[in-house]
Amino acid sequence: MSTNGVEVNRMCAAPGAMSSSFFPVESQDSMSVLNGAVCAAGCARPPVDAGVGKVCSEATSGWTRRVRVGKAPEEREMNPNRISALELSVRAYAEKRDGTVVYPSIGTSFDSLDEAYEFYNLYSWECGFGVRLAKSRLNVERKRCMQEIVCACAGKPLRENSRSTRCGCNAMIRLLRSNDKGWYIAEHKDDHNHPLSLTCGQKMHWKSHKHIDRYTKDLVKQLRDNNVGLGKVFNIVGSFFGTADKVPFTKRSLKTLCRKLNREQSDMDAVKRMAVLAEMKANDPDFNYTVQVDGESRVKTLMWVTSRGFDQYRCFGDAITFDTTYRTNLYDMPFGLFVGVNNHFQSIIFGGAMMRDEKEDTFKWIFKEFIRMVGGKHPQTIITDQARAMELAIEAKLPNTVHHWCKWHVLKKAKESMGVLWSKNSDFKMEFHKLVHHMITEEEFEAGWQQMLERYSLKKHPFLTQIYEVRHKWAKHFRGVFCAKMTSTQRSESANHMLKGYMPPGCPMHLFLKQFEKLQFDRESEQSFQEKRTLVVCRLEITCH
Repeated sequence: MSTNGVEVNRMCAAPGAMSSSFFPVESQDSMSVLNGAVCAAGCARPPVDAGVGKVCSEATSGWTRRVRVGKAPEEREMNPNRISALELSVRAYAEKRDGTVVYPSIGTSFDSLDEAYEFYNLYSWECGFGVRLAKSRLNVERKRCMQEIVCACAGKPLRENSRSTRCGCNAMIRLLRSNDKGWYIAEHKDDHNHPLSLTCGQKMHWKSHKHIDRYTKDLVKQLRDNNVGLGKVFNIVGSFFGTADKVPFTKRSLKTLCRKLNREQSDMDAVKRMAVLAEMKANDPDFNYTVQVDGESRVKTLMWVTSRGFDQYRCFGDAITFDTTYRTNLYDMPFGLFVGVNNHFQSIIFGGAMMRDEKEDTFKWIFKEFIRMVGGKHPQTIITDQARAMELAIEAKLPNTVHHWCKWHVLKKAKESMGVLWSKNSDFKMEFHKLVHHMITEEEFEAGWQQMLERYSLKKHPFLTQIYEVRHKWAKHFRGVFCAKMTSTQRSESANHMLKGYMPPGCPMHLFLKQFEKLQFDRESEQSFQEKRTLVVCRLEITCH
């Protein structure tokens, strides 16, 4: 039977047989039998209360199951005139000079359970074991009135043949409530059936001694968000404590914390992402973004252009590069960057696009939305890799734009296709580089190409035949339009490489957006420096003349 939180065996007894000795001493104050709950025959019968528990079935039909969830107990108000348990223990040690500095003697009083836990945890550090919370009991008001703090080796392992440290150790303290809403130690057992840790390194591996304070957690979170490695994080934290050996937790604990932080970052990523976009829009009214969703309302493509990128595109958007080589986010989604070059020949970022796939329809949507967000102006030249899907999308959405291939990708494909001819000491490699980089007229290129094919008997080579048919996309003499001295997607790839210094691997999308904003800010700061430097130099030249 349950009588407001106290279970009583279903048995009949003579009146008065159910004495106070029937219950443990520490539960007497928390026990109360409702009026009318005891029948004339002496049998305690439970009142049916849906708020207290639910009726069980079969053999226990008619009995109520105790609800284990209770309210937080009221804590005793702190009094500056009251000497704390830790201070009393230190004073006692100073007098006797024997045993441990912290000792949980019977009757030691605490303001809260947290204070009692920290006190016993300090004692366990001195002795060489760990602690954890164990059994507790609720009173009739559904508030905790008893709490046991036991050795980490107490109890039995949940599974046999496991590596659990539980071996049935009896060491523990039992805490009860006092009349002034405090807690006191009613029982203390200090007998261990296992070896105790002797060194500081061993003690730190107990779970209760791996605590990392919230200020250190905030520091670790900021460092990990900015892609600082785990080893460097531990060294940085160690510098705050003087040396790494004085850090009060292990690198294993730090690794566990980082995994927990990653899980917290990944939770509700979609909601956080929209909140970040809304914040970016509030800080930059001209910030523009668009989202493409699939049939199941999931994000397929996310694209954005900042106001700074929009302004720079109007001035420097005649020649751009687009590349999708970056894949360091939680969803392994390719990330593409529209990059150009300013009057200082610095890379400038016009916009970014995160996509689920690299299909033709996806690229069509990206190019169409990019042109719309930058005011409808088409670039004169766009440089990409040799992706067929991207090529078809450019022909469909940017028909008046000249499409060039990245020279670096052409040379990479040549190295993969030509085999032994592309060795370090091969003359073929030098001749091919000369054709790609130095032939400025069509006549020179055609003559050099035919001469190369005849010398190495490559007239029927499939790769050379294929790239010759599309030579207008990569040969130097087929320019005819403004390219701002860009011959490859190296500027996009360089921006992607810079992103890796900001983004932690596997970061969620909302963190990706935040770190991208930091990259954009750093690039703008560098451009402002170059602008200021140009103005100063020009003024000096005018003054000298």
